[in-house]
Amino acid sequence: MGSGGLELPPGDDGHQGNSADVPPGAVSLARPMSAGAIGPELDWDTDAWHEVRTRAQRAGRAYIWLNLVEQRLRAVVAAVLRPVYEPVHGDEWVVAAAGPAGQEWVQRAVAVREVSRRKGYLLDPADDNVLSFLTLPQLRELMVQHWPCFEPYVDERRDVELALDELEVTRNVVSRNRALSEAVLNQAERASARLLEVLGAGGDVPSTRRLSVDAVEDLVGDRYADVVAVHSDRVRLLRQFPAEDLFGSARRVDALGIGLNLLVQNFSGRRLLRLAESGGRVRLLFLNPASSAIKRRERELGIKRGELSRAVEMNILHMRRVRSRLRDPGAFEIQVFDETPRFTAYLVDGDGADGIAVVQSYLRRTRGMEAPVLVLRNGRNGGKVVKSDQLDEGGLFPTYREEFELMWADSRPVS
Repeated sequence: MGSGGLELPPGDDGHQGNSADVPPGAVSLARPMSAGAIGPELDWDTDAWHEVRTRAQRAGRAYIWLNLVEQRLRAVVAAVLRPVYEPVHGDEWVVAAAGPAGQEWVQRAVAVREVSRRKGYLLDPADDNVLSFLTLPQLRELMVQHWPCFEPYVDERRDVELALDELEVTRNVVSRNRALSEAVLNQAERASARLLEVLGAGGDVPSTRRLSVDAVEDLVGDRYADVVAVHSDRVRLLRQFPAEDLFGSARRVDALGIGLNLLVQNFSGRRLLRLAESGGRVRLLFLNPASSAIKRRERELGIKRGELSRAVEMNILHMRRVRSRLRDPGAFEIQVFDETPRFTAYLVDGDGADGIAVVQSYLRRTRGMEAPVLVLRNGRNGGKVVKSDQLDEGGLFPTYREEFELMWADSRPVS
């Protein structure tokens, strides 16, 4: 008997809510669904998990760039406009700078600040100001309204506005937790890097002319020692990091490997010649094409006898022709080694804090083109790029540099 005096039907199969046996006036109760009936609808399969993880990774990367840009733009606006308005308006200088045209959004920022104060959302006293509650479009509006004040510090207003236009799509997608395509993410990263450079916050690391310091690398790079990129094979490496970007502005190139195809076949001999003639130094260390080690490597790869040795010999002959055209052959050295090859490494400016290295391990049945690739940046310590007198010897770069020097000392010159 229910609390209202109505009879509740039993839950067995013979007395369902629509059964003819139920007395008049009885209340029908639907039987709860079993957990098994709900489970499949709530579960995410492998593809669904992959999709949401991809979304989260892209959104997280975009957020870092947007955060850096917003902080930088906020600092620039404060540095330029505060001295103009604060002497007269005090703490209300942002409201005064917004003027009648920005009265609505600046008052909204003031209200949000007050709510954040009351609810304890202001965790850092440095954020207890109206400027910290302005969004990227509002900061842009302040800059546009007062462009004559910013003109002495920023070369091109159009560059700033175009970059901010490109970022607006990403900002809306990230703020609403929607899917961000890889193309839009790449566009946002390029726009952010360009905008930070225009606003005077570009990287001051010499190696950035070859491999720019990525925002994510700058924040969490200490988790991965001095490894700044990993590619599943050399094709993907060259797609993201062409040989011209790697070797084009080098002052020193030290390379160790079997045939050094990454350099010999992807960077012209004319460019190598120009590098050496302009004061650079090149040291190339090949596996001896007549050694027993190269025969073992041929057997590992399952290729015809002599095929690999002929390819290495052709590369050496090509480099000898380049060297023969130099007035100072000492700037372009070629040597061979006879030991079992363990890895290939290209050290660009490896003697300084701005060095970049591309390293691949030799796998038993995998050609060099198909082997995984590590890209290392010299001079990384605690996630920050540092000066040469502060180098962290715990990274991988010094290990490969030392191994190259040992191999070079034990090798023989090619006449």
